[in-house]
Amino acid sequence: MSTISLHDTHNHDNHDDHGHHKETFLTKYVFSQDHKMIAKQFLITGIIMAVIAMGLSILFRLQLAWPDKDFPILETFLGKWAEGGRIKPDFYLALVTIHGTIMVFFVLTAGLSGTFSNLLIPLQIGARDMASPFLNMLSYWFFFMACVIMMSSFFIQTGPASAGWTVYPPLSALPTAISGSGLGMTLWLISMVLFVASSLMGGINYVSTILNMRTKGMDLWKMPLTIWAFFLTAVLGILSFPVLVAGVVLLIFDRSFGTSFYLSDIVMGTQILPNEGGSPILWQHLFWFLGHPEVYIVIMPAMGLSSEIMSVNARKPIFGYHAMIYSLIGITILSFIVWGHHMFVTGMNPLLGGVFMITTLIIAVPSAVKTFNWLATLWRGNIRFTPAMLFAIGMVSFFISGGLTGIFLGNASLDINLHDTYFVVAHFHLVMGSAAIFGMLAGVYHYFPKMFGRMMSKKLGYLHFWITFACAYLVFFPLHFLGLDGVPRRYYAFTEFEFMHKWVTVNILVTWSAIIAALAQVAFLFNFFYSIFKGKVATQNPWGANTLEWTTPVERLHGNWPGEIPTVYRWPYDYSKPGAEEDFIPQTVPFSQTMNSNMPHDFEGNSESERIQREWEAKNTPEDAPKLD
Repeated sequence: MSTISLHDTHNHDNHDDHGHHKETFLTKYVFSQDHKMIAKQFLITGIIMAVIAMGLSILFRLQLAWPDKDFPILETFLGKWAEGGRIKPDFYLALVTIHGTIMVFFVLTAGLSGTFSNLLIPLQIGARDMASPFLNMLSYWFFFMACVIMMSSFFIQTGPASAGWTVYPPLSALPTAISGSGLGMTLWLISMVLFVASSLMGGINYVSTILNMRTKGMDLWKMPLTIWAFFLTAVLGILSFPVLVAGVVLLIFDRSFGTSFYLSDIVMGTQILPNEGGSPILWQHLFWFLGHPEVYIVIMPAMGLSSEIMSVNARKPIFGYHAMIYSLIGITILSFIVWGHHMFVTGMNPLLGGVFMITTLIIAVPSAVKTFNWLATLWRGNIRFTPAMLFAIGMVSFFISGGLTGIFLGNASLDINLHDTYFVVAHFHLVMGSAAIFGMLAGVYHYFPKMFGRMMSKKLGYLHFWITFACAYLVFFPLHFLGLDGVPRRYYAFTEFEFMHKWVTVNILVTWSAIIAALAQVAFLFNFFYSIFKGKVATQNPWGANTLEWTTPVERLHGNWPGEIPTVYRWPYDYSKPGAEEDFIPQTVPFSQTMNSNMPHDFEGNSESERIQREWEAKNTPEDAPKLD
């Protein structure tokens, strides 16, 4: 109790007068230390990067669908990289590389976690701001610099990095290997180091804030699932991202200082290089030690957001709250011991491969627990189909359909045949890409009133959802069949081999679906930016939710609450409780005010005074019950 009091005092003493500081344009909008403004900066930067990545994907899909056709407009925009209106093979690989890098790291990691961890952690746990607002500001600007450096590689003579988003050596380790191995790769490496620095600053801040700055009564078992997801995501990032930096440092040594960590017995043209003793497999171990936790760094915030949104809009308590938390913890722990399933074809000892196969299949169990709990939450719920709810349900759909193919790829005997085919592309674009994007969009629609004080258009939201949902399946589901037929990923044209010819028509369908999906995002972008300025003004709690963020005023306030921070008495999912006057009971309502709906299990784990009150209530009439402070 004394710890909570100290934190509570800290929150009030140090942050009460934030609203009285004289703010300039720079301190309010650019170098802001307010977590809500930083969340908006992450979100809008993430949206811009997503639009760029989507544009790159349309470019290389044009090449795959019509490999023998010229598009003169491409030369206008891309210059020497598309002479005669046809994308060059080395630039095609650069497009694939930068598209993957932007989506995985800049949109789904920084855009998703950076936005919603910043927005919701202080608001949902009852804190004035982050543990270190200055560090929080720095984390955004490091991310912004990483984005700028990555995009600057399109404007250099040799072009962007070209080695796939996993940047495997030797293409990444030899600056003279191909044009994209030169300065473009150096910029990629610098950008990623800045990005990791940003992620670590953010992650340390998120963990510190959640552990130290919860309001009175907010114990770990009263935290919303969003906070649990952000907390465990930050832990994953803190433990796994430094390994990528170690790998990048060794790669820079190989590129610039003549070392041989990843290189051995290389012949360039007619020249035998002096490198010996290194192994490109070392890079794979270091990269995938981050790479697989990264999958969960991407999907867990989307899981947390979708859990919260489904409970609010199904007007039901989340099913299996404790099981959801334990499954998140299970995913966090197991994600560190599955990276080898990306490496079954590297000559790995079959015994070790068997160990990685078992852990990979075991990690499907907590994922299945979450899936069943979401479905049980929806079952017989009084569902409100808001755009946010539709995107949350869409997230579950993609997680199931994409996750099932993960069982195939986790099995070594099947993966060896499917490795580096379009089956893998289909799998991770559904389970990680589409599911995480839909979770992120659900969060944007749901929390837009909290961020901007206005409502987004429902009609445009429905249009955006249905077109995007249908097109995402049309883009990625057919790719499974290409993979089963052995079509390799990252190939420039499907006309090079006879057996691939039959798949060109499927690629045309996929490309048209991708173009339509891209056009659907125009509806979202218009809805988003128009609603910031012209949307209907939001009420304080437009969704009838229980969590603390909806107790703050609609207008922006640095410090979140104008007076005392509310005290928390109950868990965040008291929806449609028998005997209650309304179908939701906020966390700030004491049990003494809800006599008709209190249940025996409500008092488990609560404070001593509430247990005493429970005993008192058993002997007295509800009308005479004392009020708890």
